Amino acid sequence: MDLGTVLGMLSGLACLVVAVLITPRGHLGMFVDYPSMFIVLGGTTAALFMNFSLRDLAGLGRVLRNAFVASRASPGLLIADFRRYADLARREGILALERVTGEVRDPFLLSGLQHAIDGLDPDVIQDLMKTELDYMSARHERGVKILRQIGTYGPSFGMVGTLIGLVVMLANLREPDAIGPSMAVAIITTFYGAVVAYLFAVPLAEKMAIRHGEELVLREMMMKGLASIQSGDSPRVVEQKLRVLLPPRMRERLGPAR
Repeated sequence: MDLGTVLGMLSGLACLVVAVLITPRGHLGMFVDYPSMFIVLGGTTAALFMNFSLRDLAGLGRVLRNAFVASRASPGLLIADFRRYADLARREGILALERVTGEVRDPFLLSGLQHAIDGLDPDVIQDLMKTELDYMSARHERGVKILRQIGTYGPSFGMVGTLIGLVVMLANLREPDAIGPSMAVAIITTFYGAVVAYLFAVPLAEKMAIRHGEELVLREMMMKGLASIQSGDSPRVVEQKLRVLLPPRMRERLGPAR
């Protein structure tokens, strides 16, 4: 689990709760307003259904998981694995990679290795992996777009709720008992919209975009490494080809090539 995402959400909520409780005469019950929730959450959901297909919305959960699950793969470990694969392939031939397929947990890499072992042309393998990479990118980009739209719709419906509350309040100025609830709807809907957008939707969208970039680099390293092994490169050359795909700071952390 990614502690940064979880701690960020929990600490954000905790700050809001503490701010309410330390405010003179403040209590959490003041910020519970069901009409406001209905306007913001219901309106945002309705807008999402209009904007995206049911399939896109149903797949959001699988994509969103990337924001909460810490990445298990690392460029350093991947480079070390490819050095080992390259050494094995040069000494015993490409078919010897069959022995390492049982330890590979990444479906993308495993598929590429199986294609290489089966003797597919390197260009065909690269095309297959590139197509799979494009589909993965499309899925991730849709998930990010949905969250960014939630970040847009939430505050917008908060403003709609504010306008509704003001209209009701102005229409009932002669009834003092109606002014309080109307003002609550007018103000709290804006609060709900801001919390949904800026504590949840927008940060999660940006976290998912960062994760997508990291995963894209790893996938490109896998493609480059597999192509290098098929061309008969030495382990050192394979490592050098993979290192150039990494940012300079990450290369420095990995130390000099072996």
